[in-house]
Amino acid sequence: MTESPNAFEMLGITKRFPGILANDHVDFSCQVGSVHALLGENGAGKSTLMNVLAGLYHPENGEILIGGKPVSFHSPQDAIAHGIGMIHQHFMLVPSHSVAENVVLGLKKPRFFLNLASVEEQVAALGEQYSMSVNPRAKIWELSVGEQQRVEVLKMLFRGAKVLLMDEPTAVLTPQEVESLFRTLRDMTANGHTIVFISHKLDEVVTIADHVTVMRRGKVTAANVPSKGITKSQLAKLMVGREVLFQIEKKKAEPGAVTLSVENLCAENDRGLPALRDLSLKVHSGEILGIAGVAGNGQRELAESLTGLRQPTSGKLALGNIALNSHTNWMEIGKSLGHVPEDRSAVGSVPALSVAENLILKNFNSSPIAAGWSINSTAVHTNAMHLVDEYQIATPSVDTPARMLSGGNLQKVILARETAGKPKLMIAVHPTRGLDVGATESVHKLLIKQRDAGAALLLISEDLDELLSLSDRIAVIYEGKLVGEMPAEGADIRAIGLMMAGSKVDA
Repeated sequence: MTESPNAFEMLGITKRFPGILANDHVDFSCQVGSVHALLGENGAGKSTLMNVLAGLYHPENGEILIGGKPVSFHSPQDAIAHGIGMIHQHFMLVPSHSVAENVVLGLKKPRFFLNLASVEEQVAALGEQYSMSVNPRAKIWELSVGEQQRVEVLKMLFRGAKVLLMDEPTAVLTPQEVESLFRTLRDMTANGHTIVFISHKLDEVVTIADHVTVMRRGKVTAANVPSKGITKSQLAKLMVGREVLFQIEKKKAEPGAVTLSVENLCAENDRGLPALRDLSLKVHSGEILGIAGVAGNGQRELAESLTGLRQPTSGKLALGNIALNSHTNWMEIGKSLGHVPEDRSAVGSVPALSVAENLILKNFNSSPIAAGWSINSTAVHTNAMHLVDEYQIATPSVDTPARMLSGGNLQKVILARETAGKPKLMIAVHPTRGLDVGATESVHKLLIKQRDAGAALLLISEDLDELLSLSDRIAVIYEGKLVGEMPAEGADIRAIGLMMAGSKVDA
């Protein structure tokens, strides 16, 4: 059987940033009509490599070949002109525009007159061809996350892309939407398209990929490995250089008293529209309650209402026997409440401050950190050294700015700060989003350790595998309401997926 030709080849690609060698003479190629997974730890250089291929970065050394001929990309338009398009994890769509308008947005032609009806017909035809039906006249804000992703794919197909670079394409999809996407990818490869699939979800890689390439510290450590017969454990070891535990060992939960009580909580989103609708839940000490749901169904507003960042419109909140309301002294409550926010850079840390300074943001006004009106710098340094060692935070020094850390190590800084005071309640929102398997394992162990120490944990995540692995109970949120709850052990993942999509499931 003759091997398929390469859709492209990258030879000796070198890309540097100040103080960082992101890609070190990297060779990478993909066969036409295949799904090729590109794996690596955070900071391994895979996103940089794809940004070079997509025309966003220009390498210092190396070349890109298409059809055996060297090409030079100076912009994404150059890459698209050669049939290469990138679909980013965070969609590049204009919410107030229609599907068809987003598909043609940025194109040089038509220059003066847009025949929108013709575009709508073409988009509908493409959607039907690849089983990605979406109403071309619908506004983006009216679509589900899965439908918005279809628009991103259709946008690239409309522009003639034959190679699609997909960065974490399943991060916010329900299990049913993932299955639908994989069927689409198979249809596309059968029609001669090539997919580069970047993901941290190794189950999905094993399912969808034909070949796998692994990067570590800017270099390729395993190239074009056939995925048939390979296991998650083998892939993880290639990525991080050691064995990784996927199923975290934990003892059976022994729930105690109710730590968090939420009754008929209502809250509005940033647009002033209802986001939480009479939501009620309880979390006991010594247990993890997982909240499953597709992005945008009230998870953010729930977390912010519970941590004092958003004022609910009605309802009752209580931490133990302490009511949480507009009169609450949140500075004082914060010592009993740990919060790992969704945005680790903008909300969870101060990037310009050092690691040591970020580690005292919750206790800067308490002894021994506080010394009268000043800060005890010796105590700050001692505290940082202790936590860096205990939580195994990889940092050049405790004086390194937080912005210089990898995502996994920045998350460890936040977890160290939030858990060091042994809080009664932990609110963890997408605690491992964007983290590699090694960093994810470390974060999971830290959360289980808090639960075993008697803390109550509310875990909000869109990763069902994470919820099933860590949670003792799982509740599903849809349009601001809890629509179902079940024990995590033995939970039906398809039933959870249906509830996440708004369908009622018979008990």
